[in-house]
Amino acid sequence: MATREGSDLKKPYAIIGDVITLDNLRRFSVARNFFKPTTLKSALERMSFVQADPIRAPARAQDLILRQRVKNYHAGELERRYASLNIEEDVFVNYGYVTKALHALMHPRSGINGEEGKRRTGREELLLNYVRKRGEVHPREVDEQFAHGKVTNYWGGSSNATTRLLESMHYQGRLRVVRREKGIRIYATRQQEGASIDAAERRARVDELVNVVVRIYAPLSGTSLSTYVRRLRYAVPQWQDELANALQRAKERLGHAHCQGVEWYWPADENVLVAAPDDAVRLLAPFDPVVHDRARFELFWGWAYRFEAYTPVAKRKLGYYALPLLWRDRVIGWGNVSVNNGELNSQFGYLPSQPRDRAFKQALAEEIEGLQRFLGLEP
Repeated sequence: MATREGSDLKKPYAIIGDVITLDNLRRFSVARNFFKPTTLKSALERMSFVQADPIRAPARAQDLILRQRVKNYHAGELERRYASLNIEEDVFVNYGYVTKALHALMHPRSGINGEEGKRRTGREELLLNYVRKRGEVHPREVDEQFAHGKVTNYWGGSSNATTRLLESMHYQGRLRVVRREKGIRIYATRQQEGASIDAAERRARVDELVNVVVRIYAPLSGTSLSTYVRRLRYAVPQWQDELANALQRAKERLGHAHCQGVEWYWPADENVLVAAPDDAVRLLAPFDPVVHDRARFELFWGWAYRFEAYTPVAKRKLGYYALPLLWRDRVIGWGNVSVNNGELNSQFGYLPSQPRDRAFKQALAEEIEGLQRFLGLEP
């Protein structure tokens, strides 16, 4: 990372376009994300946030993300070891798993105002007392106790009102997820912070939340950086008015470069001019940090990746749960992977065509074998 000389030694400055290229940025993105596999706890601390998704094809997104970064990781391990990992389920820029440190930056979240808020708060207090007495609760037993009826959920279907109330109280920080049973969240009460947060502390927290976003998803174009910072309104709805100023401060302190008409940003202490990534083939989750920014994906690899699980079958181009196929620092296609009768089935598509060299074939075979071990299947 280039820096100014003299008194401004620690301040990053813009690197002009003919020095930093799109190839540099692409290699940087891949190399910084796929660090040497480590323990699950260390990987989570390094990442701060792992996005979650309930679809299992062939495993849930959080497991597919972690298998690329955790040594000898197996599907479902995050859920099985959740209670011992010092993490929380919560909303960041999306829903997922956050470290305790990140969780503390976002809470306490403001409550609900107005008459509806008062009515809801009354129900919440009844429910909170019930959970406190029970210790841990399953949404089903809460619904049986209170029978609040049905509400329309985000997908147009019907959900138990008590389940939605539990989710709301979890989001507020009044409840926490202690574990899951067959994918269902089990809740317990949480002791919330009581101390007020002054303007300086609020600003420091928002700045650090922006730093976390950048550490996860860098390098980011100026447009993508703005988008991710705006999404922090889900993490800190109580401070969303602070985000515009936080974005401007971030642009001043982050490492940045102008490349092919786009301004790019990354953590100021990281070196963009890294060596090429290793010779691995990796099947990536649709929400992997390398894949998550779809606009950057298209800039880096020259084609549009789309998550098509909710796309009508007739309109799908890649497949229900297509996994981007990364070879070295290039996403050269995608794979659709499923398990039938204890066997792994895989189909691949390539752009423009499958590499012919032996190194790729060997690396792909190793990735498939690694996927089988991850899923607990015989090679």
